[in-house]
Amino acid sequence: MDINSASTVVLQTLTQAASQDTTILKPAEEQLKRWETQPGFYSALLNIFNNHALDINVRWLAVLYFKNGIDRYWRRIAPHALSEEEKSSLRAGLIANFNEPVNQIATQIGVLIAKVARLDCPRHWPELIPTLLESVKAQDDLHQHRALLTFYHVTKTLSSKKLVADKKLFQDLATGIHSFACSLWNHHTDTFLQQICTGDTGAIHSLERTLLSLKVLRKLTVHGFMEPHKNLEVMEFLNAVFERLKQFLECRRQVNQENTCSEKLEKTIILFTKVLLDFLDYHPFSFISLIQRSLEFAVSYVFTGAGEGVVFERFIVQCMNLIKMIVKNDAYKPAKNTEESKPETMEAHKIKIYFFSYSTLTEICRRLVSHYFLLTPEELSMWEEDPEGFAVEEAAGDSYKYSLRPCTEVLFLDIFHEYSQTLTPVLLEMVQNLHGPTNVDNTVGLVVKDAVYNAIGLAAYELFDSVDFDQWFNSQLLAELQVTHIRYKLIRRRVIWLIGQWISVKFKSELRPMLYEAILNLMQDQDRVVRIETATTLKLAVDDFEFRTEQFVPFLENIFSLLFHLLQEVTECDTKMHVLHVISCVIERVGMQIRPYVGSLVQYLPLLWKQSEDHNMLRCAILTTLVHLVQGLGADSKNLYPFLLPVIQLSTDVSQSPHVYLLEDGLELWLVTLENSPSITTELLGIFQNMSALLELGSENVRTCFQIINAYIFLSSSEFLQNFAAALCQSFCELMQDITTEGQVQVLKVVENVLKVNPILGPQIFQPLLPSVLKGILDGEKYPVVMSTYLGIAGRVLLQNTGFFSSLLNQIALELNQEMEQLLGNIIEMWVDRMDNITQPERRKLSALALLSLLPSENSVIQDKFCGIINICVEALHDVLSEDSDTGTYKDCMVMSHFEEQKVSEDEEPPTEQDRRKKLLALKDPVHSVSLQQFAYEKLKAQQELLGEQGFQSLMESVDTEVIRQLQGFLQKL
Repeated sequence: MDINSASTVVLQTLTQAASQDTTILKPAEEQLKRWETQPGFYSALLNIFNNHALDINVRWLAVLYFKNGIDRYWRRIAPHALSEEEKSSLRAGLIANFNEPVNQIATQIGVLIAKVARLDCPRHWPELIPTLLESVKAQDDLHQHRALLTFYHVTKTLSSKKLVADKKLFQDLATGIHSFACSLWNHHTDTFLQQICTGDTGAIHSLERTLLSLKVLRKLTVHGFMEPHKNLEVMEFLNAVFERLKQFLECRRQVNQENTCSEKLEKTIILFTKVLLDFLDYHPFSFISLIQRSLEFAVSYVFTGAGEGVVFERFIVQCMNLIKMIVKNDAYKPAKNTEESKPETMEAHKIKIYFFSYSTLTEICRRLVSHYFLLTPEELSMWEEDPEGFAVEEAAGDSYKYSLRPCTEVLFLDIFHEYSQTLTPVLLEMVQNLHGPTNVDNTVGLVVKDAVYNAIGLAAYELFDSVDFDQWFNSQLLAELQVTHIRYKLIRRRVIWLIGQWISVKFKSELRPMLYEAILNLMQDQDRVVRIETATTLKLAVDDFEFRTEQFVPFLENIFSLLFHLLQEVTECDTKMHVLHVISCVIERVGMQIRPYVGSLVQYLPLLWKQSEDHNMLRCAILTTLVHLVQGLGADSKNLYPFLLPVIQLSTDVSQSPHVYLLEDGLELWLVTLENSPSITTELLGIFQNMSALLELGSENVRTCFQIINAYIFLSSSEFLQNFAAALCQSFCELMQDITTEGQVQVLKVVENVLKVNPILGPQIFQPLLPSVLKGILDGEKYPVVMSTYLGIAGRVLLQNTGFFSSLLNQIALELNQEMEQLLGNIIEMWVDRMDNITQPERRKLSALALLSLLPSENSVIQDKFCGIINICVEALHDVLSEDSDTGTYKDCMVMSHFEEQKVSEDEEPPTEQDRRKKLLALKDPVHSVSLQQFAYEKLKAQQELLGEQGFQSLMESVDTEVIRQLQGFLQKL
């Protein structure tokens, strides 16, 4: 691509690509895509974005295409990589001048240069840093700013490289330029401070340079030194940060909030704190000399009058983070045996002990609770105007990264945990001063009590031994919940929240009914925030391990009804999700006892599902509720099918976009629906059309998919297999070629279940898979769990469909060009050898039954393996027989004579319809319907009759005498 002619044609195409008309835009984009690998294309782009006379949008596009090209074609080993000659020319052109007039484009060029620097600096681009250092000294304001902007992006990018050699290069760079960067920063800082004092309009530009140079210093200081405390200039800079911070804070006090510098000033102040926080994070031991000064600075501005009129919320958060990081830092905590601690750790620990005196800790604690924990006028206003928004934001807690309230609460917890012995009496005194109900006209008193109760709730685990919560609940908190005045809603809401915090810490079980009574009353409160908070505490109460259903059932109907009304009343998506989670939790804990009360909810959920079409997370909450609802309703869940089955269909259809959000919960709902279904329906069967694509997806949900397949087999094997056997077998054959060992076992278990349910049709359905099972046994499969499943499948076919087993063996013999009898002998030998791989008693008994089924026989191979068959038989008899001490006889404990309804305790899940189906199936299963003792006796007797006494005795001599003795002991006590 000739550069002179190329620039014109590329410019024309870029102009078309910037068009809003897709008929013009699309062909232009395709043409640019084709040019990406053409020599000279990036040189043309450089010419275009460096031409300030051209349209801004076109130049912007040129920069973006150039930037994307670096990622794809700049590396030497990349396909269609740029030539070294063109790259050299481009590097020179990128730093030829720093005079870009458009801020956004200047930033992109800076990022672009940094990307090249990451790959080429310093080895292939040694002139970059010297050029930048020279350019930032320029007298021209624009030139200086753009060079400084580029300098920052280059420094930021180089500091992020992780390889040891790259880190060493950056450290060498930092050592060489840190002093220069410091002097540059000081110069711009002093200039700004002078200009702001004199009202010079150029102050904003100097502040911008101060900010950029400080950003450079942050990267150099934090990432450029292995042991920064040994570098005098670095430590001088860090100490200077405190003085500069004070100057900028004072400057902010004087600057009008409408001043154009105000926002940039706050950004710079925050950047100062980031320098300290990053340095502490990366170099805790180097930070030790700064601990005292950092704590004095942060505590002074946040917890004394020094910060009044100066501090702002984001700065307070940063200061609190600084205190928190020092308090929690593991590098500053001595080992239990202090002699094992590093000297630096002990030094830091002593500084902390000296600083955090009783008076300082007390002041911090009191100030946190009585100042920062107080609900603000803005929050109280939000409570009134948007109660759901207020409740959701409160519940979100520390997910608001830069929000002041969660930050103060985290700091309180960290300090209280570290210094609980000192602070517990302080907090308890604050509570004692608030004994009894507060006057509803005392707004300040109500807000203060709310704050103190908040502290008691947050510190619940720390206060376990110091607060008799049960007594407090009885003597005061219950009474406060009964104050119904509208202004007392602050305390009602806080008290029920407080109880929620203590439920899992210290709350007597016998007090639960009193709590449920209080919850029932509060769920009828006139304030929505109180009702939402009460629902949260209810969830904590029923989700607690000390929850007792019988205590809750008397309140269930009324509380569930009120929860349902709250669900209907709230309008925000997040709040509906929250209430749904509470409802789900209640249904899950009370199980079948929910059945009489869910009618209204069942009628409402289809409407809510329709309304939430654009809110997939709300739909996830609905799916979770449906899961617990189906489990609670059991077989009665069939009445939900007109709504339930379309929901499952949509949620598990990978061709529908919502499946990305709904699939996991949808699969869970599908599974519990099958497990609780009393019978198959055409619609329920039809959903299985979704399964083939799900198995191809091979996601982390594949285990649930196999559980669903098994559930269909147990529910209605004949109809299911009639419709889907061929497709299922094909899917399994494809899966077995590229699947983990665990996945193979899941596939084989499905095959085993089909054989169990339908021993005649099953082998024919999975005929393509079964040869690999027998070959796996012959090859001595190395994974025990896979071998165990192979033997389980072989045992089923051999015992229950002997004819098919013979034809299968004949097929493999032909394939391997071996004698069929020889293969049978090899299989029996491997079976005996790998019997220890089988850990499940059912499969061990099945193996014994299967191998005994080969008797009686005159086949020399079977007689040759007779010893092994008897060994397996005796092992299995040890597993399954139990002796009746009264009669001295043995009984096969796996034999089930009739169906017994399972008795379950309160803490156990009631049996599902699938559990019942499995038990009924077991009654027909030889493992549970045939006595191994009786079967062995009959088979050996038949063998004796076939061979005669002498021939049988000769056969028995091949068996170990001790094994024979044990066998006779089992068989004599029939």
